[in-house]
Amino acid sequence: MAARKVAILGCGKIGESLLAGLLSSGWREPRHVVVTGRREDRVNELAERYGVRGTLSNAEAVSGARLVVIAVKPQDFDVLLGEIGGILTPEQTVLSVAAAIPTALIEGRLAPGVPVVRSMPNAPAIVHEGMAGVCAGAHAGDEHLALAEEVLSHVGAVARVPERYMDAVTAVSGSGPAYFALLAEAMIEAGILLGLGRETSTQLVVQTMLGTARLLRDEKMHPVELREAVTSPGGTTIQAIRELEQAGVRAAFLNAIQAAMVRSKELAEGEP
Repeated sequence: MAARKVAILGCGKIGESLLAGLLSSGWREPRHVVVTGRREDRVNELAERYGVRGTLSNAEAVSGARLVVIAVKPQDFDVLLGEIGGILTPEQTVLSVAAAIPTALIEGRLAPGVPVVRSMPNAPAIVHEGMAGVCAGAHAGDEHLALAEEVLSHVGAVARVPERYMDAVTAVSGSGPAYFALLAEAMIEAGILLGLGRETSTQLVVQTMLGTARLLRDEKMHPVELREAVTSPGGTTIQAIRELEQAGVRAAFLNAIQAAMVRSKELAEGEP
């Protein structure tokens, strides 16, 4: 088995972001990576852009690969596992980045003893600022989790959680970019309502979101600390905060994220 070979099956947006991160960081050279897709033009495009090997055959791709990344859509899982399930070995590690697919379901379609690690990355992985939760299946140990974390660290940050919390990870960070995008949309529209041009309002909001995230992450500021630092007695911010609290924004976020978790559990159980 080639110790450095990585196979990325179903190289869509998240798969391509992983591919780009692994190569740009120097963790893997193009000759060590093989990608697959459903369309020949897509596979050829990736092979030409990144210098990796591309194939339409998932079985060919996983042969001899130390790490097999499953990045296909959940509805394509059955077909994929039917192609590769019987040929994987316990010496290989499977990393699934598909939402709502439990490790037990994957393990049930693989040869006995194959280690499976499940992950939930999010859209900012495309710009290498993603957040991913990871959990181990029945046959995965620390070394398999460490390998998965090493891969995912090239496109963002990683948090290790028990699998029972993966639906919560999906609800908070997997769906999270949509919540911030909705907030940004509302704030941009507010700026336009106040007379600002759309371009100016967009720049004000997006840069403010980015700067706030950097303060919370890099300076380790607590959200309460940051909010209080911006909120002067009798000033503009406290008026805005009062309106948001009266509108129930905090409770709405709690309810929304809980609803997302419930839906994630339903999808994991096969509900349409």
